[in-house]
Amino acid sequence: MALTPPAYASTPATAFERLLTIMDDLRLNCPWDKKQTLESLRHLTIEEVYELSDSILAADMPEIKKELGDIMLHLVFYARIASETNNFNITDVLNGICEKLINRHPHIYGDVNVNDENDVKRNWEQIKLKEGNKSVLGGVPVSLPALVKASRIQEKARGVGFDWEEKSQVWAKVEEEMQEFRNEFNAEDETTIDHERAESEFGDLLFSLINYARFININPEDALEKTNRKFIKRFQYLENKAAENGKQLHDMSLDEMDVFWNEAKKL
Repeated sequence: MALTPPAYASTPATAFERLLTIMDDLRLNCPWDKKQTLESLRHLTIEEVYELSDSILAADMPEIKKELGDIMLHLVFYARIASETNNFNITDVLNGICEKLINRHPHIYGDVNVNDENDVKRNWEQIKLKEGNKSVLGGVPVSLPALVKASRIQEKARGVGFDWEEKSQVWAKVEEEMQEFRNEFNAEDETTIDHERAESEFGDLLFSLINYARFININPEDALEKTNRKFIKRFQYLENKAAENGKQLHDMSLDEMDVFWNEAKKL
């Protein structure tokens, strides 16, 4: 017998209640939803977050709304599964984040004075240490992609005052790391390099560039992804133009491909 779906909601509270009701219905009656576990949902949640990221970069508001809904479903799903073993429920989750936000914003819910966002970030990190974190960097997930992780490490270090004072100092560090990498891997020198040392120096160079990006308010992950998309668009233009001329890329010279590549850059 079919269930009657809960009515369309007109307020945040009733809309959230509607989602919880649907989640309960699915968990009890849908063969697929009944089988899911915290572990089985994990990779799906990661995929949904990347889809949200794609829609944000594309500035596609209808798609952003859709992806937020997908992620909201996952959050409710995790809480529902945990409630079945009496570990916690959605109310515990919501109260938990509310209490954390209240505690970590004493300038809003207490008598602490702040001058700017940097004061807020410093207070945030200090409060986390008081809550039991053994290290300022302890909250950086181990599995974060390296580029994102480098940004978060630097932000957290800055939160406790461990940072350069001027961006000119950071750029000097970039140039220093570039020279050290060049010493390990000179483009004009065909001598076999020490791969491990070159890799280490290249990592240092990337880390310093990410640091400089932070000083000039550029998100390195966003910047690189936009460059990736730009390259894909231009490369696909190159492929299409080659096909229109009855050619395969592997049969073309680099000079021939450059003609189409330069056309793509003008689009």
